Amino acid sequence: MSRSTQSGPSQRMLRVGEQVRHALSETLQRGEVIDPVIENSVVSVSEVRMSPDLKIATAFVSPLGAGDDNAVVEALNRHAKFIRGRVSGALRQMKYMPEFRFRLDTSFDNFAKINELLKSPEVARDLGDGKNNDKDED
Repeated sequence: MSRSTQSGPSQRMLRVGEQVRHALSETLQRGEVIDPVIENSVVSVSEVRMSPDLKIATAFVSPLGAGDDNAVVEALNRHAKFIRGRVSGALRQMKYMPEFRFRLDTSFDNFAKINELLKSPEVARDLGDGKNNDKDED
């Protein structure tokens, strides 16, 4: 019986991704990566998505206090092999050490846009009209 395509990551991918996120966060927090761009900012690792074979870890990061977020992501990608070596001690239970890829996490920007839309006068007016219509029907 063939397996149908999954709609999302497996439990194993989620669990390993969370373990990798913790190990990566600790490594970055200790300041083991020597790079002026990374040293001058605090890097928050919000999520790590693992490939189905667990050989590629895509880390979504949010640099805080950095002038150029993209420069921090580029610096992390330049030092990905070094970071992989530093994280390997915390992930020694894994058969293969994943290759790290860093991406800018834009989810907070999306949340801010949605929040602004919800606070707009047009939406407030529509929500207000909806409440009044419900009361009129009773």
